[in-house]
Amino acid sequence: MNSPHLNTIMIYAKNMKNTAEFYQKYFAFQGSSDVIEGLIELNQTNGSIQLLIHQAAKSIKMGQANIKLIFSVENIDIYKQESADRGLVFGATHQANGYQFSNTKDPDGNSVSISSRVYRQVASV
Repeated sequence: MNSPHLNTIMIYAKNMKNTAEFYQKYFAFQGSSDVIEGLIELNQTNGSIQLLIHQAAKSIKMGQANIKLIFSVENIDIYKQESADRGLVFGATHQANGYQFSNTKDPDGNSVSISSRVYRQVASV
């Protein structure tokens, strides 16, 4: 039996090109901003995840807290500074159980976070 695995996330956007440029500029996704078959396809350089940007219907209410994209970064403060230098400001850095995270929004109001959770040192018992 094949186990399913998540490899694609679809984002509904008011302005597809602006949303694609946001993820290309700040999160190193690659691809053109060309709309092909109604979608803009972006891929991470390591091929682990694909974003599909789709035109949002007028009836979709943007910016709801239905989904949050979380990007793993080893050093929150360095990434926040590098992002700020390029024009993206994150909120306060929050300390959790052995890791930090910080939040922002994409051009459509979707929640986006950076987190060092995958890099935390888990105490052995």
